[in-house]
Amino acid sequence: MYHHRLSQRPNPLCIIIIFLTLPTISAIVFLTLSSQTPLIKIPKPKPTITSLIHTQIANTTCDGTLYPDLCVSTISTFPDLLLKSLPQIIAATVNHSVTEVRASESNCSGILRTIPELAPLDKQALDDCIELLDNTIAELKTVIADLSANKTTSKHFRDLQTLLSGAMTNQYTCLDGFAYSKGNVRPYIEDRLDKISHHVSNALAMLRKIPAANAAAHGGGEVFPEYGKPIQQRGGFPTWVSRKDRRLLQAAVNQTRYNLVVAKDGSGNFTTIGEAVAAAPNSSETRFVIYVKGGAYYENVEVERKKTKLMLVGDGIGKTLVKDNRNVVDGWTTFRSATFAVVGNGFIAKGITFENYAGPSKHQAVAFRSGSDFSAFFQCSFIGYQDTLYVHSLRQFYRDCDIYGTVDFIFGNAAVVFQNCNLYARKPDDNQKNIITAQGRDDPFQTTGISIISCKIAAALDLIPVQSSFKTYLGRPWKQYSRTVYLLSNIGDLVDPAGWLEWSGNFALSTLYYGEYKNKGPGSNTSDRVTWPGYKVISNSTEASQFSVGNFILGDDWLPTYNISYSRNLTS
Repeated sequence: MYHHRLSQRPNPLCIIIIFLTLPTISAIVFLTLSSQTPLIKIPKPKPTITSLIHTQIANTTCDGTLYPDLCVSTISTFPDLLLKSLPQIIAATVNHSVTEVRASESNCSGILRTIPELAPLDKQALDDCIELLDNTIAELKTVIADLSANKTTSKHFRDLQTLLSGAMTNQYTCLDGFAYSKGNVRPYIEDRLDKISHHVSNALAMLRKIPAANAAAHGGGEVFPEYGKPIQQRGGFPTWVSRKDRRLLQAAVNQTRYNLVVAKDGSGNFTTIGEAVAAAPNSSETRFVIYVKGGAYYENVEVERKKTKLMLVGDGIGKTLVKDNRNVVDGWTTFRSATFAVVGNGFIAKGITFENYAGPSKHQAVAFRSGSDFSAFFQCSFIGYQDTLYVHSLRQFYRDCDIYGTVDFIFGNAAVVFQNCNLYARKPDDNQKNIITAQGRDDPFQTTGISIISCKIAAALDLIPVQSSFKTYLGRPWKQYSRTVYLLSNIGDLVDPAGWLEWSGNFALSTLYYGEYKNKGPGSNTSDRVTWPGYKVISNSTEASQFSVGNFILGDDWLPTYNISYSRNLTS
């Protein structure tokens, strides 16, 4: 206790009381006392009219978001809120998110820099996070620029939804990288990443309040501009494939003009695919074609964000092969295990086999990963076991392709359509089941999902003799709002009568959307299917059509330029 000695004539108006706590002074409080007056209470400032209006605007704008408290507390701080339009408020929210993404990226870099004893898997997961956060910044900046452009078409709003959906997916992918880590890094980054995802979710929800977007919206946050209208059969590919690209894809190999040639025998410009990709121009606005001659290329290839409009043409399935065996058991994250990975937008591949031959006992081992918007694959093969094809994010299209695997062998959170493809379940490990899809939609406002149209689901050659020993399912819910549909497909007898498998107990069973529409084959009988709240047998052609190429990935806006055949609508 600190004692203060008073003089003989103390001041009756003021006594200074000092409180000490060990080991330091915790507070010094000055109390003004008077024998005539009580203690003075300082009143809280009354809210101004401006702050009340800001709060009201924020509350109205944030109505319907999943994280309203965060939304209101963020928006109410924006200056001149009364003068901002809804797109400007959304842009400001996204801009606020960019600042937080940069802080998270710096946080990850700081952990790498200051903790040298990190386990190798933690280091790799942090490297993944830095790349994913960088992609998030690029996607969010595009959203801000697009919102500032004052565009009002349905396609424009679908572009915004796609970019925001992809940006949100990146944060969860970052955290997924620590699933097998033995360290304690995740808690140091998780809260920041969750907050970023919540901001982006709120932006997605607010976007639906814009009249042009709302007029085009149909349930669950999707924008289907032609939903409910007659769909004209155009044949071929989604419209985002240009006429020039369509000619490239339909042309024979010896009739295609190439910018670079890769050949193992030294007869081309390069002997490895990685060298050719590195030599391709950055930020290209025109198609750049690399011809990869027949042969097996044992390498891991990554097409970075700056490598846009790239096309790889091979000599055909089983002739031009890209192979490697990275896997989780040997110390790779699932994200980084991919034999071939692409992020640069507008990527196309034709006539190539992508393989991860790690084997079923090595668990997650990706053959191909795409986070490329408007990516398309024609007459390609993807071979692996668990997690063969990682359809990570944004819009993707697969036509006349073969996909082989065991556990969750098509997975991710893209808006993706498989059309006229063959999905082959292989022989897994003795303690495993085959699950064809594991869709990763985290948020009900994300415009993502897996749409499988006019495909064949069958047993691969190695499974056929032992098919009765292993159960095979159409999918299971990797994330809370998992969404997958099978439409007009031929489902073989390998598929269990229940059709679908739980992920863990009741997780996501009422929030997922799994549907089947007019499938055929011995495995298509739905009488013994699961009875989950989120599963349904689709009987309405209008509902089914929202998952067509033309509607689900707005294929008519980009596929025609690629010269890949596609059916924009459901044909029966």
